[in-house]
Amino acid sequence: MSTLNFTKMQGLGNDFVVIDAVNQAVNLTAAQIRYIADRHFGVGCDQILLVEPAEQGSQADFKYRIYNADGSEVAQCGNGARCFARFVRDKQLSLKNAILVDTQSRQLLLSFTADDLITVNMGVPLHQPEDVPLLIAAASTSYHLQVDGQDCVFGAVSMGNPHAVRCVDNLASAPVLELGARLESHPCFPERANIGFMEIIGPESIKLRVFERGAGETLACGSGACAAVVVGIEQHRLANAVEVQLPGGNLHIQWQGRGKPVFMSGPAISVFDGQLTLDAL
Repeated sequence: MSTLNFTKMQGLGNDFVVIDAVNQAVNLTAAQIRYIADRHFGVGCDQILLVEPAEQGSQADFKYRIYNADGSEVAQCGNGARCFARFVRDKQLSLKNAILVDTQSRQLLLSFTADDLITVNMGVPLHQPEDVPLLIAAASTSYHLQVDGQDCVFGAVSMGNPHAVRCVDNLASAPVLELGARLESHPCFPERANIGFMEIIGPESIKLRVFERGAGETLACGSGACAAVVVGIEQHRLANAVEVQLPGGNLHIQWQGRGKPVFMSGPAISVFDGQLTLDAL
């Protein structure tokens, strides 16, 4: 009977099962991923993160792979990136203060700060519809869709994964579950999308809820926080440094505009270590 070592982690309540694929063989099926993520029969998590060796020829320290609770693999997760860095440090896979990792879509630089937070260079956001991807011909800071007969206005950007962001007057009463589900799988998003609902408190402060593709609403979404700030700055609503208040806690996002990378700072916490037996699946 084979076992798999794992660590349960969370970043602002966005929770993960993190697995060392450097020192143990890992080859998970979609069914096994769904089992691990199930909160009743498995460990329970929003996403599963694999820490793999860097591919031959890469300058990165590790490869970072991300699986949603539904078994699908995705290219980006900001809260997961911070947990990835904490895991690598805690397990002494690397003692560097800055770790370079490859993802499906881009490289990320993960750095430890003096106050024990982790800052992630999330890379340069992409705005062209074909890069999101978004099946709308002309690029804009605001797009319009008909959803259930109503006009739906949103901004869109890729942070290595597709995001749509809507401004709302009252986040508490926003239809995050209903509209989030409809927009996530709308035909205009060929790879589906993460849907953010943003209430602007002031130029340097927003509240945010995110309906994540393949996971539903989560307590926090790091790439979603970055996307919301980018869209807000593009629409001349926000300053270049913004505190993002998510249901699970706060993140600090900085962006200096087109062509520049987005920086995200926040905590990452290990909850417990365990072992999984997956032979029967």
